[in-house]
Amino acid sequence: MPADVLPASVADTTNLLAGQGYIADRELATTVHLALAMRRPLFLEGEPGTGKTEIAKVLAAGLGRRLVRLQCYDGMDLAAAAYEWDHARQLMAIRMAEAGGQTDRDELARDIYTRAFLSARPLLSAIDPDLPPAVLLIDELDRADEPFEAFLLELLGDFQITVPEFGTVRATTPPVVVLTSNRTREVHDAIRRRCLYHWVDYPDAARERAILAIKAPGVPGALAAQVVGFVQRLRGAELFKLPGVAETIDWANALSYLNQTELAPTAVDDTLGVLLKYQDDIARVRGAEAARLVAETRAAEPPDTTG
Repeated sequence: MPADVLPASVADTTNLLAGQGYIADRELATTVHLALAMRRPLFLEGEPGTGKTEIAKVLAAGLGRRLVRLQCYDGMDLAAAAYEWDHARQLMAIRMAEAGGQTDRDELARDIYTRAFLSARPLLSAIDPDLPPAVLLIDELDRADEPFEAFLLELLGDFQITVPEFGTVRATTPPVVVLTSNRTREVHDAIRRRCLYHWVDYPDAARERAILAIKAPGVPGALAAQVVGFVQRLRGAELFKLPGVAETIDWANALSYLNQTELAPTAVDDTLGVLLKYQDDIARVRGAEAARLVAETRAAEPPDTTG
């Protein structure tokens, strides 16, 4: 697909994502396609590690657009997210103008509140008409303070930002906007109304095996199938943090590096720190629980008919 040409169908969108190594189910591909076709922001919600952020990355690569990422955090302000005035340069310009005999304060104000003194942060950069089209990733919006969401409404609705001292900056080509949330708090309805929504769940076994085949091609097929079977069962346990797809990939690679060709309880116990990130979860799984999950996984394998 030529750079920055939007996919014409759900199948084309599926292929665009797959071309960048992202295996999407039909529901997700349909929502992504509609967001692109309708030029609407895409709001992706789900547990950590389900591949929400990766969608923005593969869209940028597949569409040949620059990726502009805003990583949200508690206490983030407008200066960090959108823009700020370069006060040091403005002060220098004022002093130079005054040294040159300019005394009209209104004229000075007009001279220093121009685009040359406006420092663009991610949100303004994504809609800058002088820059190439972008994919804007607003990552983990639920980590930002609720009042910050109000500022996003103009951007999400009209792909523009109004700077009081300067005017309105509007995108020539609207950015593809992807917002993600791990649902640590509820995002306001006003944001949701402006977006198309999709809950990104953990993949089923077949899709996770397909992901492993692409992301960890050096892992033997039998081991990859057992890893996926184990992880799928583990996600049914009551853990503080369930393993995401990234952890599945890391764990499969780790076992392969240790020259494992199939799951064994000892190898699982030794490598749980790759798959699980909290000691309480590791302690709960290690030992008898790990052995039980390995036995169930291996018992569920189809019989070997190659001999």
